[in-house]
Amino acid sequence: MNGKLLLFLLLSSLSICALKKKEDKTKCPKVKAIRNFDLERLLHEWYVIEYYASSEEALAYRCMRAEFTMSSPDEITMNFTYSFTDDPLNEQLIGNITWIIPNHGEPAHWTHSEDTYEGVYNTYVLDSDYVSWALLLHCAEKSKVPRYLSSFIMSREPALGINVISYLREKLPQYDIDLSFMFDMVQGDCNSTNLENIPPSLLADLDRPSQLGHRRHPMKHIHG
Repeated sequence: MNGKLLLFLLLSSLSICALKKKEDKTKCPKVKAIRNFDLERLLHEWYVIEYYASSEEALAYRCMRAEFTMSSPDEITMNFTYSFTDDPLNEQLIGNITWIIPNHGEPAHWTHSEDTYEGVYNTYVLDSDYVSWALLLHCAEKSKVPRYLSSFIMSREPALGINVISYLREKLPQYDIDLSFMFDMVQGDCNSTNLENIPPSLLADLDRPSQLGHRRHPMKHIHG
């Protein structure tokens, strides 16, 4: 390869890089939600099988389960239960989040309608067969700070086949989901407490109000 051709290729490469628009990490990615989406078929109970949140480098939760309901044609609520992985009492906590459907032509895209969340909170149903599995992506954005991304792989049963999980995981990197931080959600022994493994100091506090409820629940985000 002669010097002129090498120089031409180098300059062309630099020009292409300069023309590429730098991604805005404060904005939610452009998402392609599921087409021909049937919201009513997504309703009712789900187990969260895998969980990702851009603000977390370790899984803080276990036994997360969700139930979707609609109080009106425009409003979707998810009530969910979960425990903290570091809670020896395995206390079952509850939370909820409510969305509206801003455009009924795109029923797989929801936005948050509660004042307790800052900025814009979007949820997208990326894929679902309704009877076995579903994939959700959540993105919250606030001016001048990094966006918050989270994702759920969900199942109607406590477990989901490896092939299905792999198929759903492959959809996430295009939305900047780092699969190395996509964690398995434990769904066993969710309603039991092993008193033998609890320190006496904690046993003495069983009748006192829990402090776990004051910690951030899985659908709340922190903007830096």
